[in-house]
Amino acid sequence: MEALDPLLHQPLRTQLAAFLAGAGEASFTELKRNLQVSDGNLESHLKKLIAADYVSLRRIEGPGRAQTSYSLTPTGLDALQRYIKALQKLLPLGDRDAAEGTWNGQATAG
Repeated sequence: MEALDPLLHQPLRTQLAAFLAGAGEASFTELKRNLQVSDGNLESHLKKLIAADYVSLRRIEGPGRAQTSYSLTPTGLDALQRYIKALQKLLPLGDRDAAEGTWNGQATAG
């Protein structure tokens, strides 16, 4: 069985990678607002993803303060896709009958 990527297995880093995969690019402020995290927490996790080459940053100069924009690198996208596939192997998603609300013939909550 393929191991889960320990870097992406941390929930906030999973959310960061998934958000950037969908958004393409986002500023620190956008990430903070959408993921509802503190500056320090976000900065700490971004540094780990940048060090692993999962996320890249780009400084945007303009009037006033410079903005920093973050995006998922090809390495990061590949890691996220492998992480999702590893999770899917752990879950019997093909056995769920959503229309009937059952999982392998057993009733599910909700």
